Amino acid sequence: MATALKPIAHDDRLTIVDHLDELRTRLMTCAIVFVVVFVVCFWQNHALLDFINVPVKEATKSAQQNNGRLGQAAAAQTRVGSGLTAVGEVVRAIQADPAISAATKQVLAQQYPRIRAAADALPRITPARVPITTGVGEPFTATLTVVAYFTLLISLPLILYQAYAFILPAFSPDEKKTALPLMAMVPFLFVGGVAFGYYLVLPPAINFLQNFNNDNFDILLQAKDYYRFAAMALLSCGLIFQMPVGLLAVNHVGILSAKRLRGSWRYAIVAIAVIAALLPGVDPVTTCILMVPLLLLYGLSIVLLTIADRRRGDRDEFAALEPLDGDEPEGS
Repeated sequence: MATALKPIAHDDRLTIVDHLDELRTRLMTCAIVFVVVFVVCFWQNHALLDFINVPVKEATKSAQQNNGRLGQAAAAQTRVGSGLTAVGEVVRAIQADPAISAATKQVLAQQYPRIRAAADALPRITPARVPITTGVGEPFTATLTVVAYFTLLISLPLILYQAYAFILPAFSPDEKKTALPLMAMVPFLFVGGVAFGYYLVLPPAINFLQNFNNDNFDILLQAKDYYRFAAMALLSCGLIFQMPVGLLAVNHVGILSAKRLRGSWRYAIVAIAVIAALLPGVDPVTTCILMVPLLLLYGLSIVLLTIADRRRGDRDEFAALEPLDGDEPEGS
């Protein structure tokens, strides 16, 4: 196994058995890492669930106040709790009044603990909502789903590294100079896209979708539906952030140039607006928020393609100046 993972040069000649042995070793490494990260994530599943539920808690605050029967009931409980607390303070004030008879004070002393206990049992603020489960085993399966999503996200850099290390020996030294920066950009752009989706896409999307006509519905959000929605939203953002890498790859094979990309900016804006509208969160605010990083990535792609075109032109010019094999320089 250690031999299979030794550095392999471009000009090394390996048999198909050697390639399969290396592939098996790298797959086993990925599997071991995935299992270890899964165990750690399952150990911290409460923290992960709290983390992924934050957008729901923040985005449904308005729906928890006075809209729908559930919201009205929750708001009524907070008002009753505050009222009982005030009643308890009034009872204590009456007990301290010297004009009150001893019998009355004794009755008030007996009732005050009950009033205080009832007030303490009721919330002072409307509690934040969390996703609900309906099946017998859904709490367990929903937890496993969230743990698996986080495991994939955390172990993705190492999995990508193993994939890159397996295919890199097939590239020539010149091709590696182009491939390595592209491959290094992929995990960072993916993590950036996921972070952008978590902080800027999910909250407004859930806020719009969950609060739409919320005075006509009792708003409940099932756990498996929400986690599937969140995973697809974050995955979509992570993949969309790969736009510079994809455009650079297309540019490398000679299909697209920076000049053509600059000339198509009007069509690009329309395409970006369509993509942003198709992502989770159909309200105009979320669409505009999504368009900003996509436009920035489009501009970054133009800069990277300009640099790539300039380097390619310099290489072609240098190659044209070199004498061909068998040609003798003039004057020899």
